[in-house]
Amino acid sequence: MKIRLLGGPSGSQGSPRLYATDRDTFAVQGWKTGRVDRIEIPHKLIAYAEPGTCLAGLSDTGHGTFLLTGIPFTDAEALAAMAIPSHEAVLELPVGREVIPDEADPRR
Repeated sequence: MKIRLLGGPSGSQGSPRLYATDRDTFAVQGWKTGRVDRIEIPHKLIAYAEPGTCLAGLSDTGHGTFLLTGIPFTDAEALAAMAIPSHEAVLELPVGREVIPDEADPRR
């Protein structure tokens, strides 16, 4: 699988980070939460999604982070390139398409 770094609040060297994959999914790197299908990410991370896209399934913690639920990312080659620290994990989720209800031509 091919991945492309979209960014992260600490630049290209830090974490958490947001990636696009060649499967029209996001690979989202965040802090482990004790559940393999859930990570915690800073609010700032979603700003790195490409225009017109969004992350679905965010649950606000009330302290500047979101909990995100998805499928554990298992591509060994991509994970090696990401160099994930032991206190973090990566989830894969579909790329959401932004829909603004009051647009003249909403994309529904």
